[in-house]
Amino acid sequence: MAWSISNIYLHNKEKSDCMEKNIKILSAEPASAKPSTPPSRLKITEALKVLLRDKDFNSITTAEISRMAHVNEALIYRYFIDKRGLLHAVLSDYLQEFVANLTFDLKGIHGAINKIQKFVWASIHYYDDDRVFSKIQLLEVRNFPGYFDSETYQMVRKYAGLLMEIIEEGIESGDIRNDIAPSSIRQLILGAIEHCCLPAIIFDHKIDNDAMADNLCEILFHGITRKI
Repeated sequence: MAWSISNIYLHNKEKSDCMEKNIKILSAEPASAKPSTPPSRLKITEALKVLLRDKDFNSITTAEISRMAHVNEALIYRYFIDKRGLLHAVLSDYLQEFVANLTFDLKGIHGAINKIQKFVWASIHYYDDDRVFSKIQLLEVRNFPGYFDSETYQMVRKYAGLLMEIIEEGIESGDIRNDIAPSSIRQLILGAIEHCCLPAIIFDHKIDNDAMADNLCEILFHGITRKI
């Protein structure tokens, strides 16, 4: 069959449109996919975690971190700007995992009091289970004013926000008194969790998660007044 000019044009246009469509599809795939974390970045964060097991943050140098990670020291500044940026990135990774797990666990629990008990136990368990996380969160980052303006601190606020939602739920349901400011209740619980855990973290002692959570909740829900 003979091909006319119009047939050739339409045939070529169809091929061109098809190729263009395929190119758009191929080019769109990487944009929609989440970029993977560079292996060297992971090595750096893991190296800092290892070093923090035995040393305080201020005594660790970027040279030590790069040697432990087997990467060029310049990559620390490329990925994290400076050493403290690296510390905040490591803490952010920990907090994202913890908040996600805690949010999921709370979904299956009914009643504000039961949720607070879970919140307390889970927080104590996480502080005890990963001492690098607890050292960063409770000892290393708070002496630097810039931390409270960082994106990492927003994850801490999200964690505290979970507790505030539970407290407000309890006030609305009548399970928690409405004559005390919710923010005061939140600060009391968060402060109690941290101060209960601090001695074990500082002196590297094991924590009895169940006993500590039970004692804290007993004081919180029933007070310290002797029962007659």
